[in-house]
Amino acid sequence: MQDLLDKRARAEQFRIRLRRAMDDTGTSQSALARAVGVDRSTVSQLLTDTGARLPNGHIVGACAAALGVSADWLLMLSDRPESAADLMSNTLTMTQAPRALVDERIFEWHKEAAGYKIRHVPAALPDMMKTRAMLEWEYAPHLGRTTAQAIAASEDRLSFMRGAQSDYEIALPVYELQSFVRGTGYYESLPDSVRLEQIEWLIHLTRQLYPRLRLYLFDAQRLYSAPVTIFGPMLAVFYVGSYYMAFRDRERVETFTDHFDRLVREADIGARALPDYLQSLRDEI
Repeated sequence: MQDLLDKRARAEQFRIRLRRAMDDTGTSQSALARAVGVDRSTVSQLLTDTGARLPNGHIVGACAAALGVSADWLLMLSDRPESAADLMSNTLTMTQAPRALVDERIFEWHKEAAGYKIRHVPAALPDMMKTRAMLEWEYAPHLGRTTAQAIAASEDRLSFMRGAQSDYEIALPVYELQSFVRGTGYYESLPDSVRLEQIEWLIHLTRQLYPRLRLYLFDAQRLYSAPVTIFGPMLAVFYVGSYYMAFRDRERVETFTDHFDRLVREADIGARALPDYLQSLRDEI
């Protein structure tokens, strides 16, 4: 008896949701019948039948496609009416990532997340903690003759990001700082004077801005992370070279947040110990 009541309730909800989707899209019974490939009387029966029987899967799927909703929603298997394709397009976006300091898209995301904790795994040293000389060395090949203007404008935005009411947690592989200090790999052509100024600036910032800015160093042999920024509970953005890949659905943002929090929990060098570690690296220059 209970099973029959459950089926009857599901069938009734199917009719309610089918009618709602038709009303929302302004679709008449005749128009839906043509889109589905059935007689108008079949659609009328779908809407008025008081029995416990649901239509077959082909009819449900065709109605869902015609009305731009998901079959799972019509069948009470989901609370989201969007189709899987629509859900993906709304929760995952790809935008170009120009080789610049703080482009418009990144700056908008930071402003949107003002007041929330921002978690960040940079591709190299974090831009918001770089000296002007470091920025010029790194970005001059990409900014051309407008380098000075671009860096001046970006410094204003970096200052905004540092001054916003957001806590920043930054996780960086240990080898990145070691490579920087020793002038190897990516940093091979970076002058000693620039590296020395930069490490001293990092020491200053990690002391002055703690605890609102916390930098952690993790062992990349045990843990791996792609460059990613998680803007509070709202979105997670991966840097994939020429593009940003941004996720907005709650479950994925929570998953990536858990990933970042693991980097922090298992960090070899925590935020409190970092200034002293940076001081020891400075002595190597």
